[in-house]
Amino acid sequence: MAANKSSKSSSNAKQPDLSGFAYSRDQFQQLIEDALSLAQKLGASDAAAEVSEGMGLSVSVRKGKLENVERNRDKSIGISVYLGQRRGNASTSDFSPAALEQTVRAAYDIARFTAEDPAAGLPDAEDLATGRAAKRDLDLFHPWSIDAAQAAELARRCEDAALTVDPRITNSEGGGVSAQQSHFLAGNTRGFRGGYASSRHSLSVSPIAGRGNNMQRDFWYSSERDARDLARPEVIGRYAAERALARLKSRKIATCEVPVLFESPLAAGLLGAYVQATSGGALYRKSTFLLDSLGTQVLPKHINILEDPHILKGKGSAPFDDEGVLTRKHHVLKNGVVQSYFLSSYSARKLGMKTTGHAGGSQNLVLQSRLTDPKDNLKAMIKKLHRGLFVTELMGQGVNYVTGDYSRGAAGYWVENGKIAFPVEEITIAGHLGEMFKQIVAVGADEYTYGSKTVGSILIEKMKIAGH
Repeated sequence: MAANKSSKSSSNAKQPDLSGFAYSRDQFQQLIEDALSLAQKLGASDAAAEVSEGMGLSVSVRKGKLENVERNRDKSIGISVYLGQRRGNASTSDFSPAALEQTVRAAYDIARFTAEDPAAGLPDAEDLATGRAAKRDLDLFHPWSIDAAQAAELARRCEDAALTVDPRITNSEGGGVSAQQSHFLAGNTRGFRGGYASSRHSLSVSPIAGRGNNMQRDFWYSSERDARDLARPEVIGRYAAERALARLKSRKIATCEVPVLFESPLAAGLLGAYVQATSGGALYRKSTFLLDSLGTQVLPKHINILEDPHILKGKGSAPFDDEGVLTRKHHVLKNGVVQSYFLSSYSARKLGMKTTGHAGGSQNLVLQSRLTDPKDNLKAMIKKLHRGLFVTELMGQGVNYVTGDYSRGAAGYWVENGKIAFPVEEITIAGHLGEMFKQIVAVGADEYTYGSKTVGSILIEKMKIAGH
């Protein structure tokens, strides 16, 4: 059911126009230098600082009427001070010299009274992004000069398109437009200096089909760095309406154990579960079912997971991580075998390993199968499912990363003989993530990018379905 709009981007590097912001890059640079200098004068063995500013517009409409107009503008500077292996952190939204000095001193005082932590400290200098690598332009900043009236009109067009698809579209939870942009600069006493501007814009709608006890709601959206790459509001509206209509006359099914096909946006959640289970925090706390999995096969041999932090306009793109560590393109998982974890400097030290440049999370992950045929669109994947459940919505938080137990409320469609038979609701799907990963039998060519994760629909050999 997923529809995704691909976009092309230019590699031409250019200086971003920061005129919409209150602070310039030079002002940010001075704040960083002042903060680090103050920390060192107090006696810090190391220090790091990050200054940022963000602004945006959010507009929502419902049934054609304007509901909300929100403008946001915020700024912050955060300081981390190290006294050997003791760390203190403080932040402020006041950029005055007096406030900056007070904040640095607060971080210093916290460090003084904090217990030593052998894993605390800045990244090693050789791991930091420097020179051209720290200034790499990934085309992430595309400010959208849209006012509230224009945003409301786009949201109305999106909602109107949904409401006029079919008389059975009877209501709407509204349409919305969001335009956000920010910039930051970070630095530390080991020589790192880096920062960039970025933007994220979206358009969404949530129509309701049916009446009374037979009402169904669905939702669709488009989110891009560059507003010119957003799907047209009419396309989003029609598609959201079609999704809601397809769910009318949903029914329960009997408890069973059958193959399950996860729609591509939900399949991104399975990829997210893998990231969570192989992240440093879960590993050093021993709170993951994939403990000590490095070098072991945890997914089928036909599955690879590639990470590329340097995709132009990518939603997860970054030349360096939140600590200033250089990011790299690499295989996270190859032929089903875990190649690396997701580690920050701190979690890496806790595990006796090296940082992987993942302070702040993963960057542009793509899960693919060598068995995938370019013709394996959603229709072909439903045919491969043959008889089972096609899941398009998940509810609840029933994932235990310590044990791997997985249980989620779900809705979707029952499939017979490779074709959708009827919509399904009020069921629960259950399994164990370790087994679910190993039982991935196919990945669709219907790739969808959800946040920083790209994956097609995923077919799992069997799961338990709790119905009536």
